[in-house]
Amino acid sequence: MSLHPLARRATLLRPTGAHDMNRQRLKTLLAEYGRLALYTYLVLFVLVLLGFAGAIHLGVRTESTVGKAGLWGAAWLATKVTQPLRILATVALTPLVAQVLKWRKKPAPVDEIVDRAGKP
Repeated sequence: MSLHPLARRATLLRPTGAHDMNRQRLKTLLAEYGRLALYTYLVLFVLVLLGFAGAIHLGVRTESTVGKAGLWGAAWLATKVTQPLRILATVALTPLVAQVLKWRKKPAPVDEIVDRAGKP
């Protein structure tokens, strides 16, 4: 049984393994960094959404039906289009954010460590 030409083209154009590889990378990132990865993604989402809303408000015109959806609708759709880039940015930035947070965390003074242990 032969595939229809359009179905054959769709299977040829489908990336093999790239989607699964990115999904696995994201699962590994969430397993290692947990909430920090989620917070990094959400901060990027809000920044991009506000950036698009500001650009649209300041006069950037869109050439599609997105321009008719209202300010926040258009900003949300534009943000949705950038989702793959935001996921890649999350994968790249989360380890750096973790290092910065670890670096900024000050070690407890020795006196506090002794007091917490209950030993003079």
